[in-house]
Amino acid sequence: MPLSEEEQRLLEQMEEALAAEDPKFVSALRGATSRSQAKRMAILATVAFFVGVALLMTGAVLMMTLVAVGGFVVMLASAYVALTHWRRLREPDLPDNVHSIGKAKGRSAVPKSSGFMNRMEDRWRRRREDY
Repeated sequence: MPLSEEEQRLLEQMEEALAAEDPKFVSALRGATSRSQAKRMAILATVAFFVGVALLMTGAVLMMTLVAVGGFVVMLASAYVALTHWRRLREPDLPDNVHSIGKAKGRSAVPKSSGFMNRMEDRWRRRREDY
């Protein structure tokens, strides 16, 4: 049974009040939704990858080049989607993709870095700032 217009309006007002009162809670709820969606997509892409392997092997055994190439394309696309969504699952839920380094000492926030070399550069920078 759908909500009446007045009930929808009241619900929207309550959502706005909650968002104004506790924005961290609202962002956590939204993050959980996007996190579960990313997990679902990663799992579906993993299943599609194995379907692509089956198509590739079937095409190779039956000597059907188009089926084998199609299986490879499915594998490639699903691997890309799976890896992209698995990376999203590992990312912390930070508001502006910024983490603070020694904020108590008055230093400014540093943009979130990714990759081994960037992490090493951040470590080196922190060591130099501490001395």
